[in-house]
Amino acid sequence: MSDPNAYVLISPCRNEAAFMRRTLDSVVAQTVAPALWVIVDDGSTDETPEILAQYAAAHDWIRVVHKPDRGHRAVGPGVVEAFYAGLDTVDQSQFAYSCKLDLDLDLPPGYFAGLMARMQANPRIGTCSGKPYIRQNGTLVSERRGDEMSVGMTKFYRRECFEAIGGYVREVMWDAIDCHKARQLGWQAVSWDDPELRFEHLRPMGSSQSSIYTGRRRHGRGQYFMGSDPLFFAASCVFRMAEPPLILGGLAMMQGYLAAWIRRMPQLDDPDLRRFIRAYQRRALVVGKARAVAEIEARQAHLVAAAQA
Repeated sequence: MSDPNAYVLISPCRNEAAFMRRTLDSVVAQTVAPALWVIVDDGSTDETPEILAQYAAAHDWIRVVHKPDRGHRAVGPGVVEAFYAGLDTVDQSQFAYSCKLDLDLDLPPGYFAGLMARMQANPRIGTCSGKPYIRQNGTLVSERRGDEMSVGMTKFYRRECFEAIGGYVREVMWDAIDCHKARQLGWQAVSWDDPELRFEHLRPMGSSQSSIYTGRRRHGRGQYFMGSDPLFFAASCVFRMAEPPLILGGLAMMQGYLAAWIRRMPQLDDPDLRRFIRAYQRRALVVGKARAVAEIEARQAHLVAAAQA
């Protein structure tokens, strides 16, 4: 691989006809186009296949992979499964970066160029993203995602970091577990709220094919699976109570967590990482997320330095 700006996009999708043209057009308009974009049609029953065929015919760097219809929209592990159906068709050694990209986003033209410039300036950044905004009453409003995570709908990865963490866990909360694992191994995970990296999320995060409450309960179960500290997660639920649906959304998150706890559902099969996550969360309750992350990054810096050497 000779091009330091070569990146591949992998997009799982199902029945995205209502949103996908805006995503497709915003990627086509990027100042640095992807070397390859693999879009996995996960059994769509609307106009998605026809729209994908149009764009693939117009752009030779767009490749469509079709999966059979499973009969329903799958979130969490289903999305990761579809992602890997696309990634498995790619020679990753040909690309410096990869990105799991949803098809319900409207990206600014310099989005990917901006991410790569920041990563090239700091070789410890393993995964990054901009910040999602949703439109409410005609105004773009932040979805309030922390600076210490790359967001799940646009996970941009340095190839070496993605390989080091072993890729994505095929469970709910894959999009937080990956950042914690990267940090445990000495990489930095980050998102920026700079104007040139803000993008519009056309479907609210945490929503579901059933209802937003189903999505929030699923999030709570995922936090239990990840091994989140109960007190830290309770504080997170209170924080999310300020977002629509007011109060009830945060309560639904806690309901999902407690239901998983009471049933003693399986947890992430990585005890060291679960302990690492809880230690970070407990420290964050005392000193705040930014300082807790900075302490970890200082403590783990030698790991990436040794690997890169």
